[in-house]
Parts: sequence; structure tokens; C-alpha cells
Amino acid sequence: MLSKDNEEVYFAKEFTAEGQVQNWCCDLEFQMRQVLYQVLEMAKGSSEFWDQGDTYKPRELWLSDYCAQISLLVTTIVWTEDVVRAFDDLISGSETAMKETHKVIEHRIEQLIKRVRGDLPFLERCKIINIITIDVHSRDVIESFCIKKVQDPESFNWLSQLKFYWENKDPDMASRQNLRFPWEKEKEPMKCIIRIVDWVRFYSFEYTGNAIRLVITPLTDRCYITLTQALNLVMGGAPAGPAGTGKTETTKDLGRGIGIPVMVFNCSDQMRKDSMA
Repeated sequence: MLSKDNEEVYFAKEFTAEGQVQNWCCDLEFQMRQVLYQVLEMAKGSSEFWDQGDTYKPRELWLSDYCAQISLLVTTIVWTEDVVRAFDDLISGSETAMKETHKVIEHRIEQLIKRVRGDLPFLERCKIINIITIDVHSRDVIESFCIKKVQDPESFNWLSQLKFYWENKDPDMASRQNLRFPWEKEKEPMKCIIRIVDWVRFYSFEYTGNAIRLVITPLTDRCYITLTQALNLVMGGAPAGPAGTGKTETTKDLGRGIGIPVMVFNCSDQMRKDSMA
């Protein structure tokens, strides 16, 4: 796969585009999702050793081995695991657990900043900038938990965040969404599961390339909650506001975050059959 940013992701096996176009397009989509799932599996396995000393590859070097989308996804999964662990430690009686997690996130950001100041290829620089953008929001979320003394994992402050889990739980969800990947045959495999408030779905593995991610503001968070709750109710969302304020980009950024395709159409009354063609 070759993105418009010239980022390449190689297929695990050869793919031939032959036969009826609607069939091989579906096969190509399946191949894309399968390859990204396999890359995520490898990346998540190797991320276990980020903070384990000099003998292992630290995150700022680890991310060079994987495409931008998967590097960012694993970063958010690890952040979710760190915060969940901090909440567990708080419940167990460790009063400084959340502050220690905050220090770990800050250290990771500092290491990325040091790397991005050096001489890097364009794609690598874009990838690290995206990860720093999301990391800064992650750090701010943990900082707000420390200030507000949030200690309950069921609090709305935590539930309202876009969280990514790497687990093999929730078998009911697969039947509800009617989503079983063909490569999931023998045992219950690990899945990337997204949660925000009471909306839950599997990561969809739409390849998005190395697109620039937006800075996440409190308004962005509110848009994410509203749009995902609309999806939960099988409804739509209608971001309203002046032109050029980022309504479409915010929706597209949510699509990049949860790995689903987003199509943008101009539906103004000036559209004619010629411009549609």
C-alpha cells in the first residue's frame, strides 16, 4: 500500500487484481485489514519493553520499524494500559500512582522532542510530530486527573476519553457487531477495542497513511463524544458553525482515530450532474 505521503506498507503475501472488479476490491480491502492487524500484533508485542532499560529499544527508536498509523495506535493502547494500571494502584492505596504515570508520559515526550530536533527523513518527522500531538493531549488528561484528584475509573472524566484496549474479552460484542475476521479461527484472538462513554467497537483497520493529526482541544473531545454516541444510537451527527473552523477535519480526524473510512461529499445546492460526474 502506498499512501499519498509516499509511506509504504508491504503485503505479507502477493495480491493479484483479477476477475470481477467488485470481488477483487473486496479482497484488497480484506488484505489491507489483515496486514495492518498483523503489523499491530507485532508492534504491540515489541512495545512491552519500551521503559525496561538500555538493553531494549526505546519508543523513539521503536517507532521507526512500523508505519505511522500503527505506531500511533500502539502508543494510545499503551497509554490506556498505563492509566488503567494507575487507577488500580490508586485503589490499592498508592497515592502517587497517577503522578508517576504523568512523569513517565512526560519523559516519553521529552525523548521524542530530542529526536525530532535531529536530522530526520520527512516521513519520520511527520510520524513523530503526530505522536507528540496525541501524547501532549494524553499528558494533559493525566494532569487534569491529578489536579481534580480523580481516583475512580468509572468517573466521567475517564469514561469520556477515547480509549484503546488490546484484549480478547467481550465475546458478545463480536456477535452484536457481526464482525468476525476470517483469520480468527482457533482461539479467541487479541483485538483492538475502542471505548468512549458507553460506545464500544472494534478498530476497523482502514489504512490512513501518515496524515497530520489535529491538536485535541476540549471542544474536540465534546465532538468525539457526541459523534460516537450518535453512532451508538444508529444516528448521524451534524457539526454546525462558520466555514473554515474545522468541522469536516474534526470528523475526518475521528475517522482516522478509530480506523474507519470517511467519505466527504459537497452537497450544496450548487451541485449539478456535471460537477457530480
